Amino acid sequence: MKELLGLSHLFITVFLSDISTFMVVPVITDVTMSALCPGKDKCSLAIYLSGFQQGIIGLGTLVMMPLVGNLSDKYGRKTLLTVPMILTILPLGVIAYSRERNFFYLYYVFKTLTAMVCEGSVHCLALAYVADNVAEGRRASAFGVLSGIGSSAFVCGTLSARFLSTSSTFQVATSVAVVAAVYMRVFLPDSVVGGGLTAPFISNEKPELTKPDGESTRNGMQLFKSMPSLEDMVSLLKTSSTFSQAAIVAFFSNLADFGLHGSMMYYLKARFHFNKDQFADLMIISGIAGTISQLFLMPALVPALGEEKLLSVGLLFSCAHMFLYSIAWSVWVPYIAAMFSILFYLSHPCMRSIVSKQVGSCEQGMAQGCISGICSFANVVSPLAFSPLTALFLSDQAPFNFPGFSIMCIGFASMIAFIQSMTIRAAPSMLFQRGSDCDNAEV
Repeated sequence: MKELLGLSHLFITVFLSDISTFMVVPVITDVTMSALCPGKDKCSLAIYLSGFQQGIIGLGTLVMMPLVGNLSDKYGRKTLLTVPMILTILPLGVIAYSRERNFFYLYYVFKTLTAMVCEGSVHCLALAYVADNVAEGRRASAFGVLSGIGSSAFVCGTLSARFLSTSSTFQVATSVAVVAAVYMRVFLPDSVVGGGLTAPFISNEKPELTKPDGESTRNGMQLFKSMPSLEDMVSLLKTSSTFSQAAIVAFFSNLADFGLHGSMMYYLKARFHFNKDQFADLMIISGIAGTISQLFLMPALVPALGEEKLLSVGLLFSCAHMFLYSIAWSVWVPYIAAMFSILFYLSHPCMRSIVSKQVGSCEQGMAQGCISGICSFANVVSPLAFSPLTALFLSDQAPFNFPGFSIMCIGFASMIAFIQSMTIRAAPSMLFQRGSDCDNAEV
């Protein structure tokens, strides 16, 4: 409990940051449809543009997540958190100013570019921050609390969108994003990651340019040495079979999650004519179920079942959730499917905890960044596979009448993740690092 209280400023930072992100999710589908296909419930252009954006963002984060995680091991979590939290404000500010077509395209460009750095960065760095400050045996519960905070923010954000007008939603989201960045810079203490730097990125201190021992050139190039190579990534994946198995699970589970996220709203709008209020209601149910599971069920279930079994249970419920969406015959079925969130949200913190135990304290950022990079690769593949499929089966040219066919295919990807998770066995933690110790990693 004392360790969790010590993370209170991190939890508040993540809560505020996630609220600003989740608040716009129920609204953005209607905004996109109004800008691109006004007055219509079906719009292939919107589906393809959203899929293209998702793929480009995935390519960017595929490169950036391991880099951000690795740099945070060297320059501190707080320093690296500053960048995505400030960049997030820009696209929100654009669409808060105007939702006309030209401003929507400007938002689309800004969102695509900034999300290459921002998408998943805050959560990735928060996971590494928690790993820095929580003992190994209690990390699964701490990761669950962090995910529960995100689910609480999800509920609050979507509940706000439910009662705010569309224009007010983006204005409030922009304001909350600004407050989150300011709060983080003022109140969040940086965590110690093995060794300090003489001059972090955001500091009034100027780095020394000359040293009699000739080390200035090496220090000046430290940023570029921090960039992980493909060889580093492969080496990290080879640290243990458990780590590589978790990476496979991460890929297929996120392939399914991103596919569902990119397809579900357009599917529900075409199938049942959902609007922003119904999207918000659906997300609130899912968020409340996820919050309950992560804050209350996970601390009790991890000691009883273990992280590996709980990961499989969560993924099994994820499969059922997606298959139920795909065969929805009534407007009430999506609401029933959303209740499955009470268990499938457990899979993510379990997977992250398993990963964190396979590396030492000096490589938490790199390890979490590696998994986030794999998730980003899934973000690239997902729209290529599922966006055309969704657009086809929601159009009049569908080869057969099954609007939820793409959602069912997404469920099969989740099934692969579930099957792979069943092969993961509890393994002893590995105090592994690439040098003899943290302080000598760069020597």
